Amino acid sequence: MPRLADHEQRRRQIAEAVWRIASARGLEDVSLRKVAAEAGVSLRLVQYYFGTRDDLLLGALEILNADAGESIRAGIGPEEDATPREILRAMLVGMLPVDDERRTRYLVHLAYFVRSLSDPGLASAFSAAPPELERLTADLLACGRDRGEVAPDLDLLPEAELLLSSVDGLQTSIILGQRTPEAAIALIDHQLDRLFPIRPEAGGHGRPAISASGPFPP
Repeated sequence: MPRLADHEQRRRQIAEAVWRIASARGLEDVSLRKVAAEAGVSLRLVQYYFGTRDDLLLGALEILNADAGESIRAGIGPEEDATPREILRAMLVGMLPVDDERRTRYLVHLAYFVRSLSDPGLASAFSAAPPELERLTADLLACGRDRGEVAPDLDLLPEAELLLSSVDGLQTSIILGQRTPEAAIALIDHQLDRLFPIRPEAGGHGRPAISASGPFPP
């Protein structure tokens, strides 16, 4: 039996092949044979690690979301030193397609979104993501309020929904070349300055952790 590290490495190799095809040509062009050829492995190996095409698509999406979570966590720094605003900023900036890796991730997520419109299995995976992100964002705003950084009368959930919706628009505008990454990040900072007008000392309490498993949809 292969070691666990080898198993995960092989699954990632195959998933990355799915992402390359999806970002360039869409999920409709993803087949077990094409993925095997793109990954440089046998069809049997793809079936061994993922089973059916549907299992392959879902498995590759799970790995992609886990990558997004790890990338965001890496941008935060030591968790005990991060303020709610810093955690939220890292999460929002981490969702922007500001480099090749995140651009590919965004395009793959977009391909999955289009596919989910006619695929109930993928649709269920996407429908759970926005509420979870909204709750996490609202929780971070609540932590900021507890620390005195956020106004006590702020309506947290609507503000979280608006903040995430604005990031959705920024993602698209970057991909279309309508806005530079720097301009998009500046707008995020502008929004956070509005929501966090006071900057106490770092190292507050009660901050929710960001899960490495995502989800981080487009």
